[in-house]
Amino acid sequence: MEEVKVKLLHALEQNQRISTRTLATMLNVTEKEVEEMIRELEEAKIILGYVTLIDWEKTRNNNSVTAIIDVKVTPQRDVGFDVIAERICRFPEVKNVYLMSGGYDLSVVIEGTSMKQVAFFVAEKLATLENVQSTTTHFVLKKYKKDGIIFGEDSKDRRLVISP
Repeated sequence: MEEVKVKLLHALEQNQRISTRTLATMLNVTEKEVEEMIRELEEAKIILGYVTLIDWEKTRNNNSVTAIIDVKVTPQRDVGFDVIAERICRFPEVKNVYLMSGGYDLSVVIEGTSMKQVAFFVAEKLATLENVQSTTTHFVLKKYKKDGIIFGEDSKDRRLVISP
């Protein structure tokens, strides 16, 4: 992929609201070229969507519980883990699914309205799937950083003062 497109992707990954004018200046291309590159990247399914990261702890409607579930599965002949992972992805509670190395096969991140709802999801939906051998659920107690963004950080400059 062209170096300019890679720079464009990095810029959009950091701030999806950045204007095409600013991107054009950063990349030393025209605004029209930026718009065309973005369109091509979207059509090629390289850019899959645009997400807003919200610190729900700071809202009054914070009724969510996040859990990370380690899942051991029996891989299927000729398709490995793909079919079971795709099936897990279809549950609306599921936010992320990763194939992992190590002691378990899949890492599933889900969000629910209570620990009880998460427990029911694991017991009634996830653990009952064919090829699922076992699960281990970890509840997220506090989020410190997500997608490169530090939660709860004030805008105060924390750089050390350098003096001669």
